[in-house]
Amino acid sequence: MWVPTLYFSESLPFSAVMLISVIMFKDFGLTDGEITVYTGWLGLPWVIKPLWSPFIDNFKTKRWWIISMQFLMGIALACVAFTIPTAYWLQLTLAFFMLIAFASATHDVSADGFYIIGLSNRDQEFFVGVRNTFYRIGMVVGQGVLVSLQGLLSHGLMDVDGFRETHNEISWAILFVVIALMMALLGLFHSFMLPKIEVALHEDFNIKTQMKEFWQTLKVFGTKPHVITALLFILLFRLPEGLLTKIVPLFLTRDVEDGGLGMSNVDFGLIYGTLGVIGLLAGGIVGGWAVSKWGLKRCLWPLVLCITLPDVVYVYLSYFPTDHIWLTGTCVCIEQIGYGLGFAAYTLFLVTFSRGERSTAVFAICTAGQYLGGVMLPGMVSGLISENVGYQTFFLIVMALCLVTFAVTALVKIKD
Repeated sequence: MWVPTLYFSESLPFSAVMLISVIMFKDFGLTDGEITVYTGWLGLPWVIKPLWSPFIDNFKTKRWWIISMQFLMGIALACVAFTIPTAYWLQLTLAFFMLIAFASATHDVSADGFYIIGLSNRDQEFFVGVRNTFYRIGMVVGQGVLVSLQGLLSHGLMDVDGFRETHNEISWAILFVVIALMMALLGLFHSFMLPKIEVALHEDFNIKTQMKEFWQTLKVFGTKPHVITALLFILLFRLPEGLLTKIVPLFLTRDVEDGGLGMSNVDFGLIYGTLGVIGLLAGGIVGGWAVSKWGLKRCLWPLVLCITLPDVVYVYLSYFPTDHIWLTGTCVCIEQIGYGLGFAAYTLFLVTFSRGERSTAVFAICTAGQYLGGVMLPGMVSGLISENVGYQTFFLIVMALCLVTFAVTALVKIKD
């Protein structure tokens, strides 16, 4: 009972911080450059979480950390709701979003550790599909259902006397109260449902020992075969997708006069948050099946083409904008299926590269690197680029940068 809800609670705050905030800031009048820089910094905790993961292992229990972080995120999400109508809404919401990001990254470390110690090896294999599915369901709820709910609330309040001027702020505040209640209920549920399988640790946290362990892990990482080409692959493989991640929602929802498609939040939630995530999940499943059947080396280039070439749909939509929601939805779904296919190969490379000594710690460094080079840094500059060149030229630049993905794929060494 606790595996699905644990991974649902892992993805919901991530959606709130990294995507729902993008749509909210757009509604409140921020430019693409401001939105991507601000929300890009919010991804920092997921990059540096390996730094404090040893502390989580040596203080209290993972169960304690999971429940505490869920309640903390619930409180912080409620604070976001109550600061939206204030004069300092931007500074305060960003501060609380950063608190949620650190709590969510801590929760991720604790949840993944609890999954390992709370289940037998056989059960870990059995539930891996369940955990991944419910993580994606959390993304569907966050990006799809909740964004659509905000659109419906905003539209309803606009027709009510006394709320016409503030309907946007109130609808967003209500939405974050809803997310806060969901996190609080999840925390309450896990207080009863998470098994008590650990003994609380009261060992002194020795920073010198932990630093020594961290440097030893870096040494293991740095001495792996073909580490330079592997590092380039980890950092740059997702560069085109990293640029698209934050701009696509803005492109879909910006007014037509600003070069966007003018989608309402209701339609965006349906298309990008639901069909897009389902396409991503389907692509991931098929990609994983293909790699398991034919091997990573044989599947790598076909899956690389899958993750890059479908990006052309956004070039098409920017040059031939349409108000046909299902045509737009088809384009988004095609691109997300391709992304899911390619990301399956990328993830398996990280797993195979990490095998050997200190595999868990090395994998944590790999995932931090892929988030830094494939999400955070490209995401931060993407808005500044689109703001200066327009969406049409921006998507052409993304297609040109697919050559970077091809280059690092050609350089990387993969065993048969």
